[in-house]
Amino acid sequence: MTAAPADFARARSEFLSIDTPRVEDGAAIWRIARDSEVLDLNSSYSYLLWCRDFAATSAVARGEDGEPIAFVTGYIRPDRPETLVVWQVAVDQAHRGKGLAATLLDALTARVAADQGLSCVETTITPDNTASDRLFTSYAQRHDVALEQEVLFDGGLFPEGTHLPEVLYRIGPFAA
Repeated sequence: MTAAPADFARARSEFLSIDTPRVEDGAAIWRIARDSEVLDLNSSYSYLLWCRDFAATSAVARGEDGEPIAFVTGYIRPDRPETLVVWQVAVDQAHRGKGLAATLLDALTARVAADQGLSCVETTITPDNTASDRLFTSYAQRHDVALEQEVLFDGGLFPEGTHLPEVLYRIGPFAA
């Protein structure tokens, strides 16, 4: 399913800007992740570090008050410098269902492509996360690039023993 242009226009009207996160955004990003009830929640400290060390490969959407209402965190794979790994995507409950995650993902990948080049986007998704599956499948369709899926980490590798497998979504290559 592909988001319609009207969905993107509606999403854009719900926030003031998309930009790079600042350290001061770490607490709000942590709260959005916690309240998502689907993301693996990292420590609040890790979100502060993410905003400091990976701001160039992450993005936030800000509401009218300037506070983050959605975010995408990512990093460049050390062994593949033109591959952006999307770590987490979350939208505050009050702003869901408006195409904001797709708009944010498009903005981030366009920025990374312009700043340092981009040939591929990767992320991992558990089989029960249909919202993320739809987000990344529609992203590949919008950008007319291939989407490959394979199990990256079998559920048995996780110490808690009840984790679902993490499926790697590899999107690309993008045209130069």
